[in-house]
Amino acid sequence: MSLMKTVAGALAGFAIAATSQSALAQDYPVRPITLIVPFAAGGPTDVISRIVGEHMSRTLGQQLVIENVVGAGGTTAATKAKNAANDGYTIITGHMGTHAASVALYPNLAYHPSKDFEPIALLAGTPVVILARKDFPPKDMKEFVAYVKANADTLNMAHAGVGSVSHVSCLALNSILGVNPVQVPFNGTGPAMNALVGGQVDYMCDQIVNVVPQINGGTIKGYAIGTETRAETLPNVPTAKEMGVPFEVSAWNAMFAPKGTPKPIIDKLNAAAVKALDDDNVRKRLLELGSVIPDKAGRTSEALASLVTKEIDRWTPIIKSAPQPK
Repeated sequence: MSLMKTVAGALAGFAIAATSQSALAQDYPVRPITLIVPFAAGGPTDVISRIVGEHMSRTLGQQLVIENVVGAGGTTAATKAKNAANDGYTIITGHMGTHAASVALYPNLAYHPSKDFEPIALLAGTPVVILARKDFPPKDMKEFVAYVKANADTLNMAHAGVGSVSHVSCLALNSILGVNPVQVPFNGTGPAMNALVGGQVDYMCDQIVNVVPQINGGTIKGYAIGTETRAETLPNVPTAKEMGVPFEVSAWNAMFAPKGTPKPIIDKLNAAAVKALDDDNVRKRLLELGSVIPDKAGRTSEALASLVTKEIDRWTPIIKSAPQPK
């Protein structure tokens, strides 16, 4: 009889918790939601967050307020998000750097991407382009390879901070070329791009979202893109594979919440993100930037959880075998 009472009590507790979570989701959100972006305004993660977040705000009936938190390749922001209340009012747009490469790059990382966050939804894939200042001597990717190999000791490579997409993807490129140039870190892709446009640095790797206007405007050079096929927005930029370089890198941006955020809230945020990605205007804006919009199967929380695990497994050996920065 005592056991039956215990079981009955436990079941009643589960029922109350489920009812409570359901009621919480029905009311949520009742105030603005903070969306942390791990880099400076104007970078690719920021741009994608604003495009999708604007539509999500209308669906949810509350503003998604962007908070740009820079530092340590995005891990400062991710740590802040991890430590936030798990009530759905603080979420983060993470990416390949903050939620995959960081595991290998930071031995004392204050969070674990697959254990300390609830995945919400994948927002957009972002192919990576190999770039250089507009007066960089090589005319094409084949000349780029030869020139960088011959002059690596005098060249520098910009990136948006250790662990950022620009940093990790260029580590992969440098590893392929067998070079170790001086690395110049910035607090975000926006400042790094400004330095490249200004000719203060030699080359970098960046997500396509951030580079189309500059390449088409002639303020920087685009040598190759790390995808199987050319991008519609950059038809004159060949794939690295076309040019004989095995550089295949496409980053991603996705939303996460702190661990323990109730599933009904995660589901509501996921539904709002999915609705945004189905909107014609949102899709047009993302596609014009060169983003790759995930299909229906790729937009689930479960699909994002699987992606994070696979990306950690992919980038860890690449990072650990890369030369140490000068």
